Amino acid sequence: MRVIVYTGKGGVGKTSVAASTALRCADLGYRTLVVSTDTAHSLGDSLQTDLEPEPINVTKNLDAQEIDVHYSIDKYWGSFQKFMVTLFTQRGAKDVVAEEVTIIPGLEEGASLLWLSEYAQSNNYDVVVIDAAPTAETLRLLSLPDVARWWVEKLIPLGRTAARFITPVARPLGMTTPDVEAIDAVERLFDTLDEVRAMLGDQAVSSMRLVVNAERMVIKETQRTYTYLNLYGYPVDAVICNRLLPDTISDPYFQAWKDMQAEHLELIHECFDPLPLLTAPLFQQEIGGLDLLREMGTSLFSEQDPTEHLYEGTMQNLEQNEDGSYTLQIPLPFADRASIDLYRGTDELTLGVGTYRRNIVIPRVLWPYEIESARLQNGTLSLHFVEEQSEPAAQK
Repeated sequence: MRVIVYTGKGGVGKTSVAASTALRCADLGYRTLVVSTDTAHSLGDSLQTDLEPEPINVTKNLDAQEIDVHYSIDKYWGSFQKFMVTLFTQRGAKDVVAEEVTIIPGLEEGASLLWLSEYAQSNNYDVVVIDAAPTAETLRLLSLPDVARWWVEKLIPLGRTAARFITPVARPLGMTTPDVEAIDAVERLFDTLDEVRAMLGDQAVSSMRLVVNAERMVIKETQRTYTYLNLYGYPVDAVICNRLLPDTISDPYFQAWKDMQAEHLELIHECFDPLPLLTAPLFQQEIGGLDLLREMGTSLFSEQDPTEHLYEGTMQNLEQNEDGSYTLQIPLPFADRASIDLYRGTDELTLGVGTYRRNIVIPRVLWPYEIESARLQNGTLSLHFVEEQSEPAAQK
């Protein structure tokens, strides 16, 4: 299953781009699903169809869905909340309070990720196009599997311990105890998140595409998004510049705007090369309905198949050097040295860029190694790992 995710600053036209891409895929014969993960849905307006929490058919080969947060949480996270309510209740919290605190940050985004796992297993679709929420929400969604690791490592063992030691004593007294089946279900849930994380990070399967307008503020935010997507290891294969004034407009009133867009288009090339740049014009009317979406798809892709991988670059690379040391390279385009924080644990790195953090699991081969140096050059962070030097024995 091919997965294409469109993200960018709010208001740049991601929904129209995603819908037109999906429709073009469907017209090419692919079984296609377009999904909106934005809580402020506009996908149905773009397709001029009333959408539902489950996929519905729009036209030949094309289904569409607007993910409903509450519906998805009930569908996928019921076992998690059951486990957490029981756990917190045992520790003295009232039921109502316990239910409130079990809504962890990112729960809504996690429900969206779990839909992807269902689609992959069902084999009902060749292509899934995701109309993602604006940048901040999308980054929170994509970072959720890393955040979830804490819950697995800290709370699952706590729940199992409670189930093992409390249950024999509590049940004869009529007390509620952690449900082992619920604990198993929660563990499977987080395992699924890891699988989805791997799928979205697999360059052979998934692509992130950045939607921009030819405006300096939008370009700057998109640069930061590109950095963070690289930080989390998600492959970006294209930039889409939407709403460009067409050359046919010759009115002097718009000339200054056209000149500014031309200048910013050059900036986009400078910032994102070698990523391919696709463009769509500013249409005379609001994009809505299948006919206009088809026209937009033609503007974006011409004769190109949207499911193709438009760029395949190295996202993260580990190499062994001739002297036995290792070099781990992590692309961080547009990051500067002052914004980077790096902390080393036994089996993971905590890498921060600005306000965002990511835990990178270190391959086992690097566990006995220490970081000798870290260098940021040409948008790539290079970490040099050497074997730890044992302290010399004290002389007698």
